[in-house]
Amino acid sequence: MEYRNLGNTGVKVSEISLGSWLTYGGYVEKDAALKSIHKAYGLGINFFDTANVYRRGEAEKVVGEALREYPRESYVLATKVFNPMGEGPNDQGLSRKHIIEQCNASLQRLGHDYVDLYYCHRYDPETPLHETLRALDDLVRQGKVLYIGVSEWSPAQIAEALHIADKRLLDRLVVNQPIYNMLNRYIEKEIIPQGQQHGIGQVVFSPLAQGVLSGKYQKGADIPADSRAAENYKVISRFLNDESLDRVAELQEVAAKEELSLSQLAIAWILRQNNVSSALIGASRPEQVEENVKASGVKLSDESLQRIETILEG
Repeated sequence: MEYRNLGNTGVKVSEISLGSWLTYGGYVEKDAALKSIHKAYGLGINFFDTANVYRRGEAEKVVGEALREYPRESYVLATKVFNPMGEGPNDQGLSRKHIIEQCNASLQRLGHDYVDLYYCHRYDPETPLHETLRALDDLVRQGKVLYIGVSEWSPAQIAEALHIADKRLLDRLVVNQPIYNMLNRYIEKEIIPQGQQHGIGQVVFSPLAQGVLSGKYQKGADIPADSRAAENYKVISRFLNDESLDRVAELQEVAAKEELSLSQLAIAWILRQNNVSSALIGASRPEQVEENVKASGVKLSDESLQRIETILEG
C-alpha cells in the first residue's frame, strides 16, 4: 500500500480507503463487515470512512468496534454530519447545535475520544456559513476533531468557506469528498484545480460507479441476484445504461492488456490524479478488499491512458 498526504496536511493516508455507505450497519452481516475491515487494516489501509446517517448510526458502531482492536495512532477515522438523525426541526443541518450534538453522539457510537476527519456531508443553505465553520473550529480546539472537510460542495461554496476561515482565523478545510469515476468526471473541470490551488485533497467516493466498473453487469444480461444493483437499483441505475456498459466492455480490453482486473484499472486511473488523496472503496466481503488494494502503486502506461480517454470521450 502506498500513502499520500491528506490535502496539504502532514498526515498520511492510504491511497485506497474503506468506506461504509451501503455496506455496514445492516446492509451486510456484521461478521462480514468486521472481516472486511480487519482485512483492509491487514493489507495496509489506514483510512476508514463512515457517517452518522449510515443506518442511523449503526455503521459507526460497526466501524468503531472493529478499529478499537488496533492502536489509535495507527489509523485515520472519518465521519460526517448534516443529514437527518431524527424527526425534530433541529435534527439535521449544519447549525452549531446539530454539529456539536452529532459529533458527541458519533464519538459515543464509535467508542473513540476523537475523529481524525469530520465532514460536512452536504451544504446547508439555511445556516450561516460562519456559524458552521465556528462550530467546527471549536471542535478542533477541543480536540474532538483533528481536521475538517466537506462532501459534494460546489466550488463557490468551498471558496466562500476558505474566505471566511481566513478572515476569521478559523480552521481551514483540507479535504473534499466528491463522487469521481470513469463515468462521472465532473470534478476535473473546477474542483481539482481549486483543490490544487488551495491545498484541498480529494477523497473520492464511488470509484467503481457502484460496481458497474467491476465488470459484473453486462449489456443485455439480467442483473446478478447477489449484486448491489439487485438491492439498491435506484442508486446504481444512472450508470446502468447501454452507453456506459458499452464503455465498460471496451475498458475490459484495456484492463486485460495491463494485466489488471477492471476494478483495479478504474482505481489506478483515479489515482493518476495527484490531487486525489485517497479513493474510497466499499466492500461486503474481504475478497473485494484484497482485489481492489492491488491497484495501489499501479502506473498505467501512456498508451492505456490515451485509449481510456478515447473510450470515455466516445
